[in-house]
Amino acid sequence: MDVRSLELGLDTFGDISRAPDGSLLSDAQTIRNVVDQAVLADEVGLSFFGVGEHHRKDFAVTSPEIVLAAAAARTKDIHLGTAVTVLSSDDPVRVYERFATLDAISNGRAEVILGRGSFIESFPLFGYDLADYEQLFEEKLELFSHLLTEKPVTWSGRTRPALQDADVYPKTETGLTAWVGVGGSPESVVRTARYGYGMVLAIIGGSAARFRPYADLYRRSLAELGKPQMPISVHSPGHVAETDQQAWDEAFEGVAELNNTIGRERGWPEYNRMRFQHDVGPEGSMYVGSPETVARKIAATVRALGNSRFQMKIASGSISHERLLSSIELYGTKVRPLVEEMLAETPASVDAHGIR
Repeated sequence: MDVRSLELGLDTFGDISRAPDGSLLSDAQTIRNVVDQAVLADEVGLSFFGVGEHHRKDFAVTSPEIVLAAAAARTKDIHLGTAVTVLSSDDPVRVYERFATLDAISNGRAEVILGRGSFIESFPLFGYDLADYEQLFEEKLELFSHLLTEKPVTWSGRTRPALQDADVYPKTETGLTAWVGVGGSPESVVRTARYGYGMVLAIIGGSAARFRPYADLYRRSLAELGKPQMPISVHSPGHVAETDQQAWDEAFEGVAELNNTIGRERGWPEYNRMRFQHDVGPEGSMYVGSPETVARKIAATVRALGNSRFQMKIASGSISHERLLSSIELYGTKVRPLVEEMLAETPASVDAHGIR
C-alpha cells in the first residue's frame, strides 16, 4: 500500500480516570478532557478521533455525537466519529440525523462506526429484548445502508415501524462515511461487505496477523458481490511513553483495573502483570511502549492486513489525563513518522483480493 494513504487515529471510551490524589474524576471533567484530547490529536496531525458509546459507570460518554460536536468546534482537520455507535439499541433514522448534523458542523469530517457493542446495558435501558440481539442489528444495519443514499426510503422489518418514501434530513454535502465494527466472526465480515460498509477490525486479543483471513474474506466478498473495494481499519488498545518500561508502568494499573472489573462480570481469571507483558509483546494485541516499539508493531499489522487506518484505543481506567496527552503527542509527532518510514522500507503488498 502507499504509505501516504495510511491514517493513524485514536479511540477513547471516556474511561473514568484518576486525579493526582488518586480520587476518581467526575463524569463531567472526563468528558471535558476527551474534548481536549481530540484538540491535541488534531494539532499533532492525526487523522481520526473516535469516541465510544457506553451506559455504565466505568465510562463517561453516553452521547458521543454531542462530545464530537464540541470537538468539531475546536478542531480543523481531524475526522471525528464513534467507536462504536450501538445501532442495535438505537434508531437508524435518528443516528443518521445526528451524524448528518455533526457532518455539517464539522464541515464534512463526521464518520459513524456502527456496531453491536461489547456491553448489553443499553438494551434494557432503552427497552430492547436481548432475544432479538441478532435481528436488531441485521435489520437496522440494512435500513441504515438505505439511509446513506440520502434518497426517500421504503423499508419494512420486525424491529421498528416501516417507512414509506420517507425522506430524512439534513442532507450532507458529500455523503456520510460509515463503517461497521467487527469482532472477528466470518458472518459479520460478509454482512459488512454485503451492505458496502468499511470494516473496522476490533483486535483486543492475540496478534493482528491471525485476523488476516478476515481481511482476505472481506476483500474477496466485496469483489464477488461486485462492490468497490472499501477500507479496512484496526482498533486495538495502546499507550505511548518515552521508554517501554515507562509505558508499561503507566498503563498496567488501569488496564488491570478495567480487565478485572469486566472480568468479575464475565467470569474471567484475575488479570496480572505476566498476562499484561504477554499482551504488550509481539504476539499480543496491545500497542504499549516507546514510539519505536509502538511504530514497529503498527507497521507489522499493516504488512499483515493491508489496513489503511490504525485506531489506537487510549485510556484504560486510571491512566491520567496528563499521561494521555503525552501519549497522544508522542503518537502524532514520533510514532506516525516512524511508521511511515518503516512502511516505506518494507511496504504492505495486499491487493484488492487479499493476495500477496
